[in-house]
Amino acid sequence: MIKKGQNIAILGAGESGIGTAILAQKEGWNVFVSDFGKIGAEYKTALDKLVVDWEEGTHTMERILKADLVVKSPGIPDNAKNILAIKEKGIKVISEIEFAGYYNTAKTICITGSNGKTTTTLLTHHLLKNAGINVGLAGNIGESFAKQVARENYDWYVLELSSFQLDGMFDFKADIAMLLNITPDHLDRYENDMQKYTESKFRILQNQTADNWTIYNYDDPIIRKELEKRNLLSKVVPFSMNEELEQGGFINKQEQITININNKQQFTMSIHDLALKGKHNAQNSLASGIASRILEIRKESVRESLTDFVNVEHRLEFVAKVHGIEFINDSKATNVNSTWFALESMDKPCVWIVGGVDKGNDYSELTNLVTDKVKAIICLGKDNGKIIEAFQNEVETIVEASSALEAVAYGYRLAKKDETVLLSPACASFDLFENYEERGNEFKKAVRSL
Repeated sequence: MIKKGQNIAILGAGESGIGTAILAQKEGWNVFVSDFGKIGAEYKTALDKLVVDWEEGTHTMERILKADLVVKSPGIPDNAKNILAIKEKGIKVISEIEFAGYYNTAKTICITGSNGKTTTTLLTHHLLKNAGINVGLAGNIGESFAKQVARENYDWYVLELSSFQLDGMFDFKADIAMLLNITPDHLDRYENDMQKYTESKFRILQNQTADNWTIYNYDDPIIRKELEKRNLLSKVVPFSMNEELEQGGFINKQEQITININNKQQFTMSIHDLALKGKHNAQNSLASGIASRILEIRKESVRESLTDFVNVEHRLEFVAKVHGIEFINDSKATNVNSTWFALESMDKPCVWIVGGVDKGNDYSELTNLVTDKVKAIICLGKDNGKIIEAFQNEVETIVEASSALEAVAYGYRLAKKDETVLLSPACASFDLFENYEERGNEFKKAVRSL
């Protein structure tokens, strides 16, 4: 690790950048924060309080290239011109998680996957917290990990990690690593190469030793195939919806969750008692349940937490029923696989709001579900050609909307009593919105104004 008293350049002044600045200053680094965009007012205030140098609207490369270490926002691609120039100079470029890991003394449960990361992270945190464990929540969710390492004193952290964060992690080690699933996502960042994206996700297992644990989805063919190539030192625990496993977690024929870890007392509960409904959420509950049993959390506490958990906003969130029409906000579904799960869980005819910034999506995976469940499609995006082409032969009615208000008005008109209007975009949001939260909030506001 580079010693304190040296120069650190932090690229990006969002949550992770500010957190890094707080920790770096505490640890005696000379801090410079640079954001090519505009820095939010609250973050400017935080930087001014720290009394560190910062800039916005530009990257002064002359200054950045004097750094001994660069910490970049996960949103900046590795092949960006400035990043290539920094690496060419031999300066190490890492993520906020890696930097925080230099100073973190708590143990970590690290969770990645193309889908279900946020739900599983929140559920795992809920399980630990309810059991009285002194636990923090960070990564791709909540407050910056670096900021919490600087200011808090947790015994454990539950970290949601995206592939972009993992790409900037080298020495970091997860005490418990969780691989939920791997499906095509963000392939534009990985030269449209699925293997490169898979290897990025598998970085969550790097540096693990025999004292550590790996929890993985036994039903995912990509994960299984990749694991066969590797000789893991960690203790490996699978979970499955389809097979009864001797070690790990599964759903048996009686629709019971069953968890066996190292021949400790078996844990069972009915899937009908789970707070989270749907097949994909049963997988998330299995993964979280395994982690809690590894930590030897009491079975009664695990059962209680899996029963009373409340899911994250913008993930299959019920908004309102208006004249018998149900409106569901699944704005967090920014890829095809997430939307597949949403459509799969629909049990009434559905008007589907889809669209945004396409990330190299293959919509053919949704064809059968759309044919079975969707009566009309509303495209909410600037460029909807690919979606229209994919579904014009499956659905009679396809319309285009340029705002959440317009999309909801169409939905209200096209749906009938006892039908559902589902916002599940399968795309990123930033053609019309700041982020998926704004998209979801605008949708909810529009529904409530009906």
